[in-house]
Formats: sequence, structure tokens, C-alpha cells
Amino acid sequence: MAKKYTNGFPIEKRKKSDSSIVYHLPTSKSALIIFTRNPELGRCKTRLAKTVGDEDALAIYKILLEHTVKITKDLSVDKYVYYSNSVAKNDVWNEEIFRKKKQSGEDLGLRMKNAFLDLYDMGYGRIIIIGSDMYDLSKTDLENAFSCLEKNDIVVGPASDGGYYLLGMKELHPAVFQNKNWGTNTVLEDTMADVFNKRICKLQERNDIDVYEDIVGLNIFQKFIEKI
Repeated sequence: MAKKYTNGFPIEKRKKSDSSIVYHLPTSKSALIIFTRNPELGRCKTRLAKTVGDEDALAIYKILLEHTVKITKDLSVDKYVYYSNSVAKNDVWNEEIFRKKKQSGEDLGLRMKNAFLDLYDMGYGRIIIIGSDMYDLSKTDLENAFSCLEKNDIVVGPASDGGYYLLGMKELHPAVFQNKNWGTNTVLEDTMADVFNKRICKLQERNDIDVYEDIVGLNIFQKFIEKI
């Protein structure tokens, strides 16, 4: 069946089992992809859990999820949440604000590439991806990233561990998702080498929450630190 279009964009409709609401998406040329893990005991923030335990690691991750919702919900772009395992209903991601999808692919690179492809196929021209474990990130940071992407080919947010917390592109550059040792301190360097001939905007370095040392000094996590 051929897709229906409005204002040059495809009309997406939920299955009848979900609702009869018709979504007219995209509503702009810019989109934000949020990669998130399903918040399940023992399956998120596993490196942090080695110090604080599974229950507190889950509690910390839920705080990070709530922060991510707070800084993204009012952005003037279309927002997509990509779940690691299964799409959840009635969670922190309000379905009237966030469109929900499931990640697909054997490794992180392929999952990110497929998410970008999804949205490029829908007609978006500026796409940014972030994770959901950045307490150091603000709404202003994201707005600046989209502004940077208007005048550059790529925008990247360097992470203090040698990776990146944000990546944005106007068109797909497949190489950035291939041949990477994900989770190591070479990811950013290797990614930049793949796009050395493009106009790149680098944002301020930020720190994501992966291990115990990352929560030290942040007041909101003090109650977890006091238990150690």
C-alpha cells in the first residue's frame, strides 16, 4: 500500500490495537533520536552496579531517564525514543510528545545507523542522536547542537571517556558506525577520522554516567554514595 502524504511528509498511523490517532510526522525537518535501555533490574548501568548494587544502579538510571525527559520534551523538533529491548507503554516517555520505536541491529553502530536511516527515509534533514545517561546535558546544549547543524555537516559532543554523547548529521555517513570498538576511548578519534573532510562543529566536552566515579560530586546522587 502506498504511503499517504501531507505537506510533503508521510502520514503515519498507529495500529488499531493501539489507537485510531493519526500522526502527521515529520512536523519539521529536524529530529532527535534518544537511545534508551529498558529500565530493568540487573540490566542497566551494569558497570555502576558493580559498586552501588543492582537496585541503586536502577534507581540512578531512572533519575537519568527523568532528566533526559526534562531536557528534551520541550524542544522544537520531532523526538523519537528507541528502546533497547521492547517498546514500553505508560512510562516516563509521554506518547503525545515522544514517538516510540525499537532499536535493531547486532551492535551499537548498526543500531544507530538503522535509527538514522529510519528518519532519513521519513524526510528529515537534520538528525541528532543522544543517549539517556547524561546528567551533565541541558536543553540549551541540545538547542545549540541543532543550531550548529544548520551551518555544518556534522555536530559532535565529545565525552570525557573518549567517546561521544551526541552525534548529528544532515546526511548519512555510514563509516562513522562501522569498525569501532564501542565503549573504548578510541571511538571519538576514530569517528572524526571517518569525516575529516566534512564541516564539523564540536560541542563542549561532557561526562556521561557509566561508573561510580561519574556520580561522585553530583548532589542528586549523594544518597547513593553515602551507602558505600
